[in-house]
Amino acid sequence: MRQMAAPSGRPPRPDSRTGPAAKGRNRAGGDARPMPIIRPRSYAAIDLGTNNCRLLIARPQNGELVVIDAFSRIVRLGEGLHGTGKISQAAMDRTVAALSICADKLRRRHVSLSRAVATEACRRASNGRELAERVRRETGIVLDIISAAEEAKLAVLGCHNLMEPGEGPALIFDIGGGSTELMHVDVTDHDVKIHDWISVPWGVVSLTEHAPLPEDSLAGRQAAYTHMRDVTRDAFAAFAARAERFAGQPLRLLGTSGTVTTLASVFLDLPRYDRRAVDGLVVPCDAMRDISRRLADASIADRAEIACIGRERADLVVAGCAILESIIDLWPAVRVGVADRGIREGILRTLAMQGRDIPVTRREYRK
Repeated sequence: MRQMAAPSGRPPRPDSRTGPAAKGRNRAGGDARPMPIIRPRSYAAIDLGTNNCRLLIARPQNGELVVIDAFSRIVRLGEGLHGTGKISQAAMDRTVAALSICADKLRRRHVSLSRAVATEACRRASNGRELAERVRRETGIVLDIISAAEEAKLAVLGCHNLMEPGEGPALIFDIGGGSTELMHVDVTDHDVKIHDWISVPWGVVSLTEHAPLPEDSLAGRQAAYTHMRDVTRDAFAAFAARAERFAGQPLRLLGTSGTVTTLASVFLDLPRYDRRAVDGLVVPCDAMRDISRRLADASIADRAEIACIGRERADLVVAGCAILESIIDLWPAVRVGVADRGIREGILRTLAMQGRDIPVTRREYRK
């Protein structure tokens, strides 16, 4: 809203725009100024992960955030990072190109407030800061390389309202490209509290590079998958020991990641990915295990033929399956909830709460 000038204590001049003559001119339209266009406030969140670059732009409406634009591109930022400790030039180029598109969308959507975060790849890479500086210089986007703890908090804030209702202990997991986070949480109608959490440096990219799957032998693929399971089981060991105190209780489980949404799509046998069908779905854990093992046995060519996997995910999905099975081992729930939301939604909600545009999160779990 336009602010009025402070009163001066002097009467207006006869020819001033605030005197009686000005009112007449305004009615005639001669000197009237056009009313400013008032756009609804909009917010944007960018999540630069080890594998994907994702953008969401949302606008508050009736106490909730409504997405008005989105963008996602696989940039494979962490490609080769496990071996070299650095982000490659080609990966930087792909990332800057994707973020340039994001920057253009921010301008065209007249975004009021935004935040861009980078996660495990930039945390681990010796040249992560170099990438952030190049992004700022070439796109104007300021990348915030966040800690694993903040990554976990944002993921929880973004998806916890899809947690299955109940009194049993609840676990949220986020399988990323370069790391995986597990969060034991307490979810209420108005808030979420993290009681315990762990972040391990194994995601679909880092684990695939550590234990590549041979293509010429089923026995070789099965051995590689077993090794992946061993690696992740060992990484989760400390958290698993603490989780033993919940044995015998009805456990609740919710996952947010490309792995869990991809496997949910396979479970539904979708001809193409459909967020409306997947987000909020609940899948039996036994079905997730069965799909995981079938994908681990399949060749990369066969995995690529599955509609919701395709060539872009065919080489990485098996590592996600191994991580998921290890999570179900330590948190043996009957069902797993599926969330196609996470860090970006957590950022948006944080920004909107700062702007006092939305109230507390409403529960959105669906059967």
